[in-house]
Parts: sequence; C-alpha cells; structure tokens
Amino acid sequence: MSSSPQLALLVNPAARGGRTLRLLEPVARRLRAGGAELTVIVGDDATDALERACTAVSERPDALVAFGGDGLVHLAVQAVAGTDVPLGIIPAGTGNDFAAALGLPRHDLVAAAGTVLRMKSRRVDAARIRAGTAEELFAGVACCGFDSRVNERANRLTWPPGMARYMVATARELRSFRPVPFRLTLDGGEVVEREAMLVAIANTRSYGAGMRVCPDARPDDGLLDVVMIGAVTKGEFLRVFPGVYRGRHVTHPAVSVWRVRSVRVEAEDLIAYADGERVGAVPVECEVRPGALRVIV
Repeated sequence: MSSSPQLALLVNPAARGGRTLRLLEPVARRLRAGGAELTVIVGDDATDALERACTAVSERPDALVAFGGDGLVHLAVQAVAGTDVPLGIIPAGTGNDFAAALGLPRHDLVAAAGTVLRMKSRRVDAARIRAGTAEELFAGVACCGFDSRVNERANRLTWPPGMARYMVATARELRSFRPVPFRLTLDGGEVVEREAMLVAIANTRSYGAGMRVCPDARPDDGLLDVVMIGAVTKGEFLRVFPGVYRGRHVTHPAVSVWRVRSVRVEAEDLIAYADGERVGAVPVECEVRPGALRVIV
C-alpha cells in the first residue's frame, strides 16, 4: 500500500433519513487530511450501488469504505468478500451493529475515519444465506419469525420515521402473532422440530440497534450461533424479549442455542432477513464462510 491510501468511499444518501449527508464533509476532510485519495460512490439505488462498488473493488483500491449503516455494510460485503480488498466502516446509520461487533467508534464519525486511515485489518467470517434462487452473504445476523414479520410490517409503513416505525410495527405484530412450527437441520445431521417465536442465525451478537440476540457469537470463530426462542405466551414473550438488549434471554428455559457451521431453516409463510435486508421466503440455508472478509478495525 502506498503512503497515500486509495479509498473508495461508498455512501448511502438515505441513511438516517437523509440526515447523514451533512456528516460526510467532515469525514471526507479528515480522510483527505490524513493523506487518503478518495473516490466517492453514490448509487441511484441498491442495485446500482452494488454494481459501482464491485467495479471499484475490481480496480484494487486500498479499501472499500462504507459510509452508512448495516444495510450499506451488507451491500459492501457482497463486493469485497473473497477478495483482499479490506472493508472499512464509517458507522453513519441507525443501527451500526456490525461496527459495534468490531469495536469501531460509533458516536464519532471523524474518529472512525481516523481508524480507517490506520489501515489495521483482520480477517473475520461471513455467512452465505440461500432462499430459493436468491443467494447472498451477510456479516451480522439473519432472522425469521416474529422479528422478520416486524421488519415486513415496518417496511410497509410510511410513518413514523426511523426506529419509531419499528416500535409501531412490533406492537401491531404482537397482537396477531402466533408461534410458528420450525424445522432446523443442524450441520446436515441433527433435526430439531419445535414451535417457536423466532430463529436467529448469527455471525455477530446483535441486530436491530443493539439487540444482543446471540450474545456469545464471535465473528472470527468459524461458527454460526443459532438461537431459537421457543413458543411462549404473549405475556411471557413481553417479559422475556426485552432481555435481548443485554443478552439475558438466553437463560430462559424456552431459549435454545446451537453453534454450527451450517443450518437449514424450514417454516411456512415466513420471510428471512439478513443484516436487516430482505432475502426471501423460508426455507433458507445458511453456511459460515470462515475468514471471508478482511475488515479495518
């Protein structure tokens, strides 16, 4: 790498409801002051942004830097996985759970830019998820069940903005939700059939802006953590689920945890999400890809 790192800066103009763009200038100024040469990438939509990011990676920059939240990181992962181009993150989104897993500054974007300039990187895992003909990678958590139903409902709402929309969607979904019969196949062998509220497959510990659904998941151990919250009454679910913010829910007798290299999840009438992005209809198959990502930490 030269003394002047060549950085491709991938920007999500819609992050934080569009308020993030005003934060871009001081970050770009910090990167340039540190000697970086910047190419800024802004796609017209997610497909266009991914195409532009893949083109940028093919030109071998010193890093692809995602300026946004977990959704943009998810897109950037598709571009850099399996290459030697490291992924830098300026966590300018709402959730920033993958940045949290890496210990990156999340409340000071200029400090996060300083971390990028140091160019210290490490290898971490990713995971492949396949739903029907759709196949992609994720860096954080995939989910299906109550949480993905909330995502589906929230994505149909136009108001209120931001995280408040998910609170409204959660309250509405809880009124109609019933436990779902799941069938899990773990590492191609053990089969678990059980009614459950949700199943999460995790490379890192949290999703949804700090919900530690898989509190012991580590992104560099070559394994995925699978957490199932079994069928409980709505009252019990309301009592147990808030504990997810501190990872305390895993001690509840209705919660099961497995550590696997692969898992197949089968259920009826569910959509799977990964890194907060819609993947497709269940059944899904997930498989860890050890060391698939090089990230700046």
